[in-house]
Amino acid sequence: MDSEIIVRNLLQAATARDDIAEMPLSAPLLGHVAELDSMAIVTFFTVLEEDYGVAIDDDEVSAELFESLQTLTDFVAAKVGC
Repeated sequence: MDSEIIVRNLLQAATARDDIAEMPLSAPLLGHVAELDSMAIVTFFTVLEEDYGVAIDDDEVSAELFESLQTLTDFVAAKVGC
């Protein structure tokens, strides 16, 4: 599966926002998507780890990952290998 699709699906599930699919890759996330709070971020990474069999260390998670949809997609692509 494409990493962009993975990220969009996980973000939609974690935030319950229906407009994630239409957001451009350059769309800023943290501080711009109100529903993307700490619980949504934990949910995002928990489901990513469980569904795709990856391990994410706490020190890998930073605000920079959520700078844009693209930065998060790049991170997921590197972790999942797609």
